[in-house]
Amino acid sequence: MAKSKDVRVTIILECTSCVRNDLNKESRGISRYITQKNRHNTPSRLELRKFCPHCYKHTIHREIKK
Repeated sequence: MAKSKDVRVTIILECTSCVRNDLNKESRGISRYITQKNRHNTPSRLELRKFCPHCYKHTIHREIKK
């Protein structure tokens, strides 16, 4: 059977400040969260303020491609 187009899809949210400061030695990694979104309600990329354990503060996490 072919995979159907689900309304709710699993997405990955990635910290934007960790990605920009990739060469920064203070950051030991990239913070990522896994969540779900409704494709009909939010067709664009999702942005949420989440806590980043590598930056030790709340930062913007954006949806990335799998």
